[in-house]
Amino acid sequence: MSTILIIDDDKDFCETMASLVERMEHDCLAAHTLVDGIEILQKQHVDLLLLDVRLPDGNGIDHLPTIKENSISSPEIFIVTGIGDPDGAEIAIREGVWDYIIKPTKIKEIRLSLNRALKYREEKKKKHQTVNLDLNNIVGNSVQIKGCFETLAQAATSNAPVLISGETGTGKELFAKTIHRNGSRQNSGFIVVDCASLTETLLESTLFGHKKGSFTGAETQKTGLITLANGGTLFLDEVGEMPLSTQKTFLRVLQEKQYRPVGETKELTSNFRLIAATNKDLHELVELGGFRKDLLFRLCAIQIKIPPLQFRQGDIKLLALYHINRLCEEYEVANKGFEQGFFETLEVYDWPGNVRELFHVLEMAFIASGNENTLYPMHLPKEIRIKVTKHQIGDTFYQQPAEDDSDNPVLRSGLDLLDADADKFPTFKEFKNSMEIQYLHRVISGCNGEPAEILKRSGLSKSHYYSLLKKYDIKTHN
Repeated sequence: MSTILIIDDDKDFCETMASLVERMEHDCLAAHTLVDGIEILQKQHVDLLLLDVRLPDGNGIDHLPTIKENSISSPEIFIVTGIGDPDGAEIAIREGVWDYIIKPTKIKEIRLSLNRALKYREEKKKKHQTVNLDLNNIVGNSVQIKGCFETLAQAATSNAPVLISGETGTGKELFAKTIHRNGSRQNSGFIVVDCASLTETLLESTLFGHKKGSFTGAETQKTGLITLANGGTLFLDEVGEMPLSTQKTFLRVLQEKQYRPVGETKELTSNFRLIAATNKDLHELVELGGFRKDLLFRLCAIQIKIPPLQFRQGDIKLLALYHINRLCEEYEVANKGFEQGFFETLEVYDWPGNVRELFHVLEMAFIASGNENTLYPMHLPKEIRIKVTKHQIGDTFYQQPAEDDSDNPVLRSGLDLLDADADKFPTFKEFKNSMEIQYLHRVISGCNGEPAEILKRSGLSKSHYYSLLKKYDIKTHN
């Protein structure tokens, strides 16, 4: 028996769906607001979620990241709405929803779709039970990174080409090695080619090898990396940097598994599994003429998109604990403790260099702590602390208000707090919280509650924006 949750303010629709779910011999739960629905998802196991778009306290599609983040069971999600919106449907599908249903819909069709989703969920559970992944060195428990683990498991049980995309420093090579280590080729080589560091001529020679004397400087015969990858995995790092002429040649290699070393007339064969990685949007690069569309199709049989660290809420502390403990082991010192402010500082910073930058900063803090047993914010690099502090209180509050700022109610009320008597003077945390609340109300009002415009004007990431709404229990109405 499965559990199906309906979040919809249309009580008649909820009653109709509850009757259908009961006839299907499953349990049905209902909530009429996002807040109530998320509370259920936080406490109870839910298999399917039917989510309305326009709810009293927000837009269901806009809150999909929050819903996923707060769900203990990652249900399959259906968007159910009385008003069709092509753009909304696109966003929903990109967020991984099962289906986009427009009311009114025949009960028979809804029942069929629910049964399909439940069957898919059962098969997915069985697959997860049979795949026991070795995730050594990959740390994270957020919904975003768990979604990557699911695709990683699919890749590990296949020999299909994999395309891993993500910003610099997110761990693309680590994911590629994990796929190789969990696959059937784990006992053969994992061969890395850095496409960004090789010239066009050198790239072909490196990939295919060359015959002695085939060009100036070829003083000896060289075995290509494709040959070395026979039976194993060939990892093309930053594949978006591969020259167009080499892309054409490599496409044939990928299709036929045959290639010709530079200067040779005889073709060789290599049975390799390809994993490619890029920090670029290859689809956009195709449109600009910088990447072959046919090669892109061959590369992305399986796609893994690793999220930036700033969107992996909850993982930063886990990563910090993991890396500091590893440093303690490496330097043969006792494990260090952490002052709470240390993690708070890490979680506010936006980490443009992602996990790589985080680990670098943690090593600097570890070294700065010396023989001390506890890590404090003071051990972090000054540049990080400055950026975090400026983010927390805003650059505006470092300056005296100009005369034309006197009518700004947010700024004025914030400064009024500082004009209080000594016994009522706010703590830094109280001041910061007060200003954040006022800022959020102002930006929400100024943007008519439209999330896209709010994120554009405020510069906040989507996950940070929703975490602030949750922190201060601020309700929106779009």
